[in-house]
Amino acid sequence: MRTLQANEIECRVGHSTAKGASLLLYKDARVDMRMLDEIYGPTNWERYHEVVNGNLFCTVRVWDSEKGCWVSKQDVGTESNTEKEKGEASDSFKRACFNWGIGRELYTAPFIWVTLTDADMTGGKITVYDSTIVKNMGEYIANANIDDEYYLNFADAHPKLNQPGKMIMRYGKKCGSEELYSFGKMAEARNPINRYYFFG
Repeated sequence: MRTLQANEIECRVGHSTAKGASLLLYKDARVDMRMLDEIYGPTNWERYHEVVNGNLFCTVRVWDSEKGCWVSKQDVGTESNTEKEKGEASDSFKRACFNWGIGRELYTAPFIWVTLTDADMTGGKITVYDSTIVKNMGEYIANANIDDEYYLNFADAHPKLNQPGKMIMRYGKKCGSEELYSFGKMAEARNPINRYYFFG
């Protein structure tokens, strides 16, 4: 079994402190599928799942042409924090593929620690304001504004909303959104004493 290539290895933060973060290397299930196709052929391997004592197991079978039979290797998965069933199925598949030797070198990968400077940190935690998603979430406030204090309402929400201008200005400044900062400035000028959300 060949080792993983650099573009087949993913990286995520395992643990973070005020001084830095540890990084974990991993592979996703698509890498396992591609390698099984590459090494054994798309029609010479298969997988199936079964529940044993409440745990989801995955069996990966490979056709051994020399012996003329299927060879199976199995392992159990753990639940994901996001999608319970899908995550457990994917994890059991990846673990079964580890038994076939795919990505086994990840278990012996060196410990990776990244030291973060003050510029990378906010109050001892990694900043989230550089994220495009966080920026877009904030700008939604401005984009949902119809006119003055009226907003595009959802379900039975009131269409009139007084916004905390200073808070929005800080949000816009931190995530680098001139649109959101200007919107907050306008909201603050319209209602300078407002500090909290309220309907009316």
